[in-house]
Amino acid sequence: MGVSLNESIQLCMFDLRRGQNEGQELDKILFFFPADLPFSKQLSVIGLSEGLITFTRIFSPEAACEVIEAERHSHVFHEAEPDIWMVMLVEKSNDSEPIWRDDALRKVLKEIPSLFVMFHGSVRAMLEKEPGGGLARRHLYSFIMDYLRDFLAGRKLLLPSFRDCLKERGTVQMLTIGREAAIEVQSLVRVLESSAGNTLCHSLILFQDLLVSTTLSPDDTVNLFTYAVLRLTPHALSSGSSSWSYLRKGSTASNVATEFNMAHPNSMSDSFYGTSDISSGEDNHYHVVRPLQGDKWSKGKDGYLVTDLWGAEIGTWVFATPTVWLQQTGEKMYLCVYQHRSLTLMLMIPVSAVPNGEQGVSEVRQQIIENASLKILKVEEKLSKGWGGENAYHVGGYRYLLVDGDRNISRASPATKVTTLTKESLLAMNKLRQEVELEKSRAKLDGCNFEKDLEMCIRTKNNAWVISRVTRGKELHMVLEKANETLLYASDAIQKFSDRYCDGAFSLD
Repeated sequence: MGVSLNESIQLCMFDLRRGQNEGQELDKILFFFPADLPFSKQLSVIGLSEGLITFTRIFSPEAACEVIEAERHSHVFHEAEPDIWMVMLVEKSNDSEPIWRDDALRKVLKEIPSLFVMFHGSVRAMLEKEPGGGLARRHLYSFIMDYLRDFLAGRKLLLPSFRDCLKERGTVQMLTIGREAAIEVQSLVRVLESSAGNTLCHSLILFQDLLVSTTLSPDDTVNLFTYAVLRLTPHALSSGSSSWSYLRKGSTASNVATEFNMAHPNSMSDSFYGTSDISSGEDNHYHVVRPLQGDKWSKGKDGYLVTDLWGAEIGTWVFATPTVWLQQTGEKMYLCVYQHRSLTLMLMIPVSAVPNGEQGVSEVRQQIIENASLKILKVEEKLSKGWGGENAYHVGGYRYLLVDGDRNISRASPATKVTTLTKESLLAMNKLRQEVELEKSRAKLDGCNFEKDLEMCIRTKNNAWVISRVTRGKELHMVLEKANETLLYASDAIQKFSDRYCDGAFSLD
């Protein structure tokens, strides 16, 4: 059951509206990994993907192609924007059990363009601004390569595998707080909202790597929360890298892996993707902001996090304030991040509300410190007192993942506890989740919103129970290794968990 480290991964983004005439085929390629693959092979991969998309649309014009399983490869698809597709090709291993889930790989494909648009705006808008495609390619190349560096272990690229089956990308993890703390948090949020005068500001508050409060839409919350955990929280700042636990604790030999070569020996691809100056950060054509570059944020003396990633204000040594685009409103916002001990405050101020540029932002930041510093101290103190530590959400005897798909929220057993599970249990859980996702896809194609209840159980060779239960948009996935022989015991264990931790949402009564 061992996994070779030579399995190949190819990742590309292309535009179906470009390069349709003979001799102009390269125009459709916006990103390709690995970039030093000959263009003939890049076009071959993209041509096959394009053909599969066109073919499947004949049978399903409304539902886009998601996954195609070939004999040697899995083709995973995501339509990032209308006619702009991301595709991942993963070579299959020789193991009898699949080591990855298509849905987990699709979540990676979804996350890349979501974060990209938050920082740079839409790819289509870039292509319209500069029809040659150089602007879009250069931004996409630097952004996606910076993103992929978080999956790096030595020279290998590790993607989510069966060892990550009790995690859910694209969700936020919430901190559970008591009534008193909630009142204090709400009071702080009101002060933050009014920090730019009459214009409403948005905020996101995190404690450790957990969300405490948000005034943003669910999609914007997920994007900013993801960025905070990757680069901004105290844990991210101290580790200098991503805090996704499987990157630190995952076994190299059990993940889908490929050689990750940062050299670009192909001068043709250098000029095409604009990669020659990426490693140094220099850029002779465009100023490419690289928000995912590691080790670029630090805490200033006033408590605000600072970075030079967005450059400096013209004619000064003042670092430019980071900006983001909100998905829900399409509004451009200044992003100010304040940190006090384990508390991280992300404040989004509309660019249109600050007439004096950096000077205006500086005044707003100062005003926040004056108005909210006591409340920030109080909230951090209250949350610290109620904090149960890294194992706060561990439940003895259970290894679980709880997902609320409607609210993009998940809660799971701590990563250190999941690592105690056997490989057999994890592979079985991975397989079960794949089955659940297939059932959900079928229900979607049949036109129902998957409101029906679903339960699946597997008794593994190592005598563990692996159970998935889905009801009304919520999912519970659970591994019980030290369980009794009977299904009745397993069912009773879920009932107890549901009643105690899920308000009875997964109970069969």
